Amino acid sequence: MAGTGQPPAAGDLVPGAGPAPGGDDRAAGAWRAAGGAGSTVMGLACSGPRGVAVLVETVVDRGLPHFVVVGLPSAAVREARERVRAAVRASGRTFPLQRITVSLSPADLPKEGTSLDLPVALGLLAASGQAPSLPAGWAAFGELGLDGSVRPVRGALSMAVAARQEGVTCLVCPAANAREVALLPGIRLLPVERLSDLLDRLGRSDPWNPAPRIPAPGDPPAPRPVPPDLATVQGQPWARKALELAAAGGHHILFLGPPGAGKTLLASCLPGLLPPLHPDEAIEVTALHSLAGQLPPGAGLIAWPPLRAPHHATPVAALVGGGKVPRPGEVSLAHRGVLLLDELAEFRRETLEALREPLETGSVTVARLAGVERFPAAFQLAATANPCPCGQPGGRCRCSERQVTRYRQALSGPLLDRIDLQVRVGRASAPPTAPRRQEDSATVRARVVAARRLQAERFRRLGLAHPPGLGPMNRWLEAGDAHRWAPLSPPARRLLDELYRDEELGVSGRGLLKLLRVARTAADLQGRDEIAVDDVQLAAQFRFGPGW
Repeated sequence: MAGTGQPPAAGDLVPGAGPAPGGDDRAAGAWRAAGGAGSTVMGLACSGPRGVAVLVETVVDRGLPHFVVVGLPSAAVREARERVRAAVRASGRTFPLQRITVSLSPADLPKEGTSLDLPVALGLLAASGQAPSLPAGWAAFGELGLDGSVRPVRGALSMAVAARQEGVTCLVCPAANAREVALLPGIRLLPVERLSDLLDRLGRSDPWNPAPRIPAPGDPPAPRPVPPDLATVQGQPWARKALELAAAGGHHILFLGPPGAGKTLLASCLPGLLPPLHPDEAIEVTALHSLAGQLPPGAGLIAWPPLRAPHHATPVAALVGGGKVPRPGEVSLAHRGVLLLDELAEFRRETLEALREPLETGSVTVARLAGVERFPAAFQLAATANPCPCGQPGGRCRCSERQVTRYRQALSGPLLDRIDLQVRVGRASAPPTAPRRQEDSATVRARVVAARRLQAERFRRLGLAHPPGLGPMNRWLEAGDAHRWAPLSPPARRLLDELYRDEELGVSGRGLLKLLRVARTAADLQGRDEIAVDDVQLAAQFRFGPGW
């Protein structure tokens, strides 16, 4: 290493440091460079909605003391120099008074957060000959405290997914992140609380002796939020049917009606009608919540569709994502779940217009100075709105025509065109205290699951396209394949043609496609492949209202 009195030849390997997989001798371990010694450690960081593997190369050269980090580090990464300096000394090692260069590769990718503290410290100690290098196939992440402690970071699960994709078999992580990382199978975990403890383990012939305390992957998942049960909704048969259609086909839904009609209660019931998440979907959702700092410490896997209900004063950046470095917003935290927007017309128009992209594509693009990121946002919109500011229909309305016009300006035509089901809700005929037996959420959910099985089979059998990574649901059906997925009975076809030619309705091509998707879902709930005229009539009533 440095200090042998004679400069080593560039590229010479330190004895005992084996080559890394793939034939690149610098991909792992320590190596000698002209004028000094170097090491390479696999680190992990977050970039947008995903984790990324970062090659941390460290060179300790002769020269005046200087510590520089290159490779587009953020301010938090540059500040790692001081945290690493203090943590190394607190761990009983000597901080080398030489020229230290740390390169983060890929160099063109902005590096954010504090997760690279630990791999930078390990690379520095390996390059200066004070600690062995991490073996090939190992990676590390974690923030360092000035006392040498290893602290948790955001996005641990996303980084673990990236590590597994890179072929990492052993992962060093903060002990406080261990339960979260243990949710991902296929990686051996080494949780650490202090840098000195990790260095002691790496100095042994068997780093796994004594065995580290690792949370069991089978620990119970995060407790499921309990949405209102559909059995608590009195009356409202049309609204209940619309909810079932929305849940079965993944359709967006809007409830319109006066205050006290139960619009918010109905919208809140939607998550309880959705089936549980597939394990891969649960990992994706949990990773997004971890990245946003919304995953409580020690929480398990989010196994059920999430529900997000932002306030109407929520700004655009908080709703769709933003910040100097793009972070997921409410639409991404509702990914594979429900986004509940109560009193939709109270939201600012520019906020609602930002929903047009995710409503249509299931993802959202966030452009900032630091870069452009695409976040997943395949949520179901469940919204409510009053007919006017006072909310009283008919002759009891106290609003002027100008007030009503201004109130409805937030709900633009293009936005409403993207909402499949628009349900008019009146006050229930029976009071909430009236004894009446209604179907509960579990009963309706069973029919929803059966309908989704039919949809998945149809997508597979016909080779229908849907967005990558998203489940086959009727909301993704495309117009170009309608002749295959929408076999219409003759009366249903005639009715559909009449609706499209009706100038008063003014049905757009997108609106007709959404109507046909809802009719397809109605037929699936009945177990039929052919779309009947009743299915089209039902979809039209939820699109244009009972008086169409």
